[in-house]
Amino acid sequence: MTKKVMVVASRNRKKAREIVEILKGLDWKVVSMLDAGADFEVVEDGTTFEENSYKKALEVMRATGLTAIADDSGLEVDALCGRPGVYSARFSGENATDASNNLKLLEMMEHVPKDKRTARFVCAATVVFPDDAYFTVRGECEGRILFGPKGTGGFGYDPLFYLPGYGKTFAQLDARTKNSISHRARAFSKVREQLASLGGGTGLENRRTKRQPR
Repeated sequence: MTKKVMVVASRNRKKAREIVEILKGLDWKVVSMLDAGADFEVVEDGTTFEENSYKKALEVMRATGLTAIADDSGLEVDALCGRPGVYSARFSGENATDASNNLKLLEMMEHVPKDKRTARFVCAATVVFPDDAYFTVRGECEGRILFGPKGTGGFGYDPLFYLPGYGKTFAQLDARTKNSISHRARAFSKVREQLASLGGGTGLENRRTKRQPR
């Protein structure tokens, strides 16, 4: 039987490969946007991770006519009222880098005491089907922001994001451990469960899922 095709709403082939691994064993063939003949950027102008992930998946589904999956993620810091949030990648400006983003975060957190530096990484993942049915799930990983970076692994805010239960930052964890507890891993684990429960069709009419008009 021919597998159903799902397009990753990202031009990043590494991300596509990661999602292929996560969804392995399900009745889906997962391909990148480029493999599906879609080569364009989706403007992420939503105010929440859920809005951005839904918009990316919807636009790629409409461009390809195939089921699409997208995610949006970032860091929420309680002392900064949830910032940088959806602006995590460009927190320090249009030409932001990991280093400039981390520096800005540390500067803004300079006088925040240790017990007030709680934060979480968040990932929202959305699957949109060709009939416009969709579902969105959310994964979170709780931690706190250090006063300086530790570790050389990972990327983004990983050197500043400390997990008390492990006594390490994301940048100090080995990849296998990080990928088993991260916000992205938790979100896509829920995606996998949802897809498995849907079986042969979307079956979303009886779920807490919305349909959007074209």
